[in-house]
Amino acid sequence: MAKSPPEPKTFMFADDGVVPNNPRLPFLFYRRVLSFAGIQDTEAMVEKTFRGNEWGHMWRNGIYPYVHYHSMIHEAMGIARWRAWVRFGGEKGKEIELAQGDVALLPAGTGHQCLWSSPDLMVIGAYPKTGRFDLCRGSKAEHKKAIKNIPDVPLPDTDPVYGKNGPLMRLWPAV
Repeated sequence: MAKSPPEPKTFMFADDGVVPNNPRLPFLFYRRVLSFAGIQDTEAMVEKTFRGNEWGHMWRNGIYPYVHYHSMIHEAMGIARWRAWVRFGGEKGKEIELAQGDVALLPAGTGHQCLWSSPDLMVIGAYPKTGRFDLCRGSKAEHKKAIKNIPDVPLPDTDPVYGKNGPLMRLWPAV
């Protein structure tokens, strides 16, 4: 289960003309917030954590090796097994090593791309109750539409790791 809420690392990424990123909500990164001591099924544990905090529509996989983003929904990614190097924020963003127990919270529009992963990487992705999934790969038409969509994406009701009292609720304030 999750430890007491740590302060996540926050990053703001600028629109680079291909990836819009989010102009008002920071990308949040929780380092090793999920403890798997004595847990055999780490994937199920991440899913249970997300589900218990009202995040759903989950998937199990790796992270695409090409730059992409979602313009109509926020995303949580929990690392259930192994590790990866991922660039967040597009070409001029930040490369972060993700390892077992880490959780990344991507506000709508945040670019992400796997640069390298261990062979058995397992990521659990989840989405809040509100919003609609889309996959954008950086065309000019997608970018123009995303700029309009991103400000209208509803804020989540809870933090996917810590619930209603989690840092997300303070760091992603309603505007």
